[in-house]
Amino acid sequence: MKYRTIGKTGLDASVLGIGCMRLPIVEGDSDKIDYKKGAEIIRYAIDHGVNYVDTAYPYHGGNSETFLGEALKDGYRERVILISKAPTWLLNEQADFDKYLDEQLEKLQTDHLDIYLMHALGKERWENMKKINVFEAIERAKASGKIKHVGFSFHDNLDQFKEIVDGYDWDLCMIQFNYMDVNEQAGLEGLNYAESKGLPVIVMEPLKGGMLASPPEDVEALWASHSDNKSPVEWALQFVANFKNVKVVLSGMSSMEQLKENIEIADRLLPESLDDEGLALIERVRATYESRVKVPCTQCKYCMPCPHGVEIPRSFTLYNRAHIFNAVDSIKEQYNATAAEAKASNCKECGLCEPQCPQKIQIIQMLKEVALEFEG
Repeated sequence: MKYRTIGKTGLDASVLGIGCMRLPIVEGDSDKIDYKKGAEIIRYAIDHGVNYVDTAYPYHGGNSETFLGEALKDGYRERVILISKAPTWLLNEQADFDKYLDEQLEKLQTDHLDIYLMHALGKERWENMKKINVFEAIERAKASGKIKHVGFSFHDNLDQFKEIVDGYDWDLCMIQFNYMDVNEQAGLEGLNYAESKGLPVIVMEPLKGGMLASPPEDVEALWASHSDNKSPVEWALQFVANFKNVKVVLSGMSSMEQLKENIEIADRLLPESLDDEGLALIERVRATYESRVKVPCTQCKYCMPCPHGVEIPRSFTLYNRAHIFNAVDSIKEQYNATAAEAKASNCKECGLCEPQCPQKIQIIQMLKEVALEFEG
């Protein structure tokens, strides 16, 4: 296993981290963790050099931390860098920070967290963190020893990322990043910005929720054309680990098979190891995926707000994603979690959106196609 030092924390972390958001479950219920299989995965990972273990308050319906507290018994807690995240959406005053941190420590059966992240910061949550001055609570928790190092995980746009980076003396940050998301959320520019500020980065979703692990035939053929004969999973992990400021590549592994494959790959994850040929191949793969886009929506949101509540850009994003990654069934599930009024089928064909679209998309017709795909 390869290790990288997480900046000023001085922590030497395994380049492969294990996330506890996609643990084995029972009877298809994501709230019910299979404790036996889950513990086997966690302990096998630790026994084979993985020492970065990440969870959060809401994972598996709030049960992930309780599970992990059990899995890390018998001396395993002392062998890992343990990370959890503050439920920022529940923090209405400083006292809430202390309340949830204490609850999490009890669930995890530990007296401290090595790293505590402010979970999924974006504009609204960041403004609220400033409003309640959560930083005072953070400093108290650090002084008491309940948390050793603090950072944030992020889901929003680049400008917001830069503002949060500059807004506090963070020890690290976590971003979504993979070879398809170089221009999404914080993206490559955000990764470089963090490095310029001396802020180490942890990467989540290196396989884009697993969608890069099983590519369509045209992408598979591109990977197979390279003499190294690496799997799509290895290419994806190597792309992320190629950046020297990425200290941990975090993966949610729900089976022993996935774990063993990733541990074997991790021995080859070195910074700045991709040559020009490999980088060019990744560019061709990205372009091939992007050629499968159905709607040329750039998420500018000039079409919004819809007077009837339809989430037009989100509908097009999910529709594109379903076709780019051959993942209609899984994306359909995400789509149908949307409120009824926000779905494409709620379009009243008023036509107010189409003149505003810089891409000249026939929005009404495309929303019909989205509804047909996802709603039947």
